[in-house]
Amino acid sequence: MRLVVAQCSVDYTGRLTAHLPLATRLLIVKADGSVLVHSDGGSYKPLNWMSPPCQLKVVDRADVEDTADDPTDDPAPLPEEDWVQQWDVVHAKTGDRLRVRLHEILEDTSVELGIDPGLQKDGVEAHLQALLAQNIETLGTDWSLVRREYPTAIGPVDILARDADGATVAIEIKRRGEIDGVEQLTRYLDLLNRDPLLAPVRGMFAAQAIKPQAKVLAHDRGIDCVTLDYDALRGIDDAESRLF
Repeated sequence: MRLVVAQCSVDYTGRLTAHLPLATRLLIVKADGSVLVHSDGGSYKPLNWMSPPCQLKVVDRADVEDTADDPTDDPAPLPEEDWVQQWDVVHAKTGDRLRVRLHEILEDTSVELGIDPGLQKDGVEAHLQALLAQNIETLGTDWSLVRREYPTAIGPVDILARDADGATVAIEIKRRGEIDGVEQLTRYLDLLNRDPLLAPVRGMFAAQAIKPQAKVLAHDRGIDCVTLDYDALRGIDDAESRLF
């Protein structure tokens, strides 16, 4: 993982267009190729990012100026702004482009993190996820499981499924459903809906008990809420242990 703190400006072009003016930011380049742009606020949500599969090309301004001095080349004119390094990140499937122009590099560190064992959830929550994945049709007839722990640049989605119409559904599972869980699912949906192979993706918030405030927020954001019966799911998981 590469961590760079720099004065930079950022432009995203593709299915949407976004611009971040010059400011000091944290740039993260992960081993899977993803690039994230963070500020000092906003919790752990990046200001902008590019998810894999993508390719990063780094150009130093000095190299561009050397090329510009070569009369045998016909380079594009240099921009007037005073940057020292430019990152071009292009998505392999969509062609979307994230361009980061670094004006001053304050810190640049690379660390080998190795293989992460993943989030270890408490027993009930982890068991809920496993049971629901094994019995996904409890959410609806003809539903199908895509994957448990579907990876994204900001963490794994508990379950990715398809409903009877073939639409993609991201499911976040909690033992107790609170506002933080809805916010977490909202961030996943924002990211997943950038993927043309998955979009449109709707959300489902599933828990043994969901607080009223969380239900209101979920409804406002178009997220379905489902109350899970842990004992009933365990009964489905082990039918021979039931007396009736």
